[in-house]
Amino acid sequence: MKTSRPQILTSLDPDAHPPYLHEPYRSSILRAPKRVLMPMPQTLSEVTGPVYGEDDIHPLDGDLTRNAARNGEPLGERIIVVGRVLDENDRPVPNALVEIWQANAAGRYVQATDQHPAPLDPNFWGAGRCLTNDSGEYFFTTIKPGAYPWRNHDNAWRPAHIHFSLFGANFLSRLVTQMYFPGDPLMALDPIVNGVHDEKARSRLVSAYAHDVTRPEWALGYRFDIVLSGSRMTPFEGRRG
Repeated sequence: MKTSRPQILTSLDPDAHPPYLHEPYRSSILRAPKRVLMPMPQTLSEVTGPVYGEDDIHPLDGDLTRNAARNGEPLGERIIVVGRVLDENDRPVPNALVEIWQANAAGRYVQATDQHPAPLDPNFWGAGRCLTNDSGEYFFTTIKPGAYPWRNHDNAWRPAHIHFSLFGANFLSRLVTQMYFPGDPLMALDPIVNGVHDEKARSRLVSAYAHDVTRPEWALGYRFDIVLSGSRMTPFEGRRG
């Protein structure tokens, strides 16, 4: 059987998407690939394998204030994060699996590797997921994450952010990005944010306060649309070859 050679991945706009190697982000020096990346062919098991893991989406999966609650609600500022997943022609992308993970209000993750001396919250795991509806919309209720130190350089602090992961038809079609909050002064000092050199592209990583989403006396709302391709594409991690 004749097989075709895989094509070498081409680079996207270097100003609008972060490079694998960005020297101000010290961790990227050791983990950035040294050779041109090449796509791996998909096998049948990868294309037809499970998308959601062992379980289907549960109604509470998108509510991070309730999906881990044991003895009450988590501490911190409750927020609602909504948005649409769109293609380059502003068409909605339905049934996309959107996952998020984040630090708690004190700026600490539940992972054992996070030894930042800030309190853990027994009522907050910091992870959730949902499917986009027919209009490409997703909806999460969560706690606004705190900033945290990360030892990349002297007095380095990561701005408050939420990690987003989007899956297509299978696990190989995954995109990962981060959402930031408007007006955060730490963004100007953060080498990960500034790995996206184009100012307009960086602005696409910042959510917008949404008064129509805000619920009176309960939670502030933020809107963060995600564009998967085209000139207005949201900057994603690992999209440059």
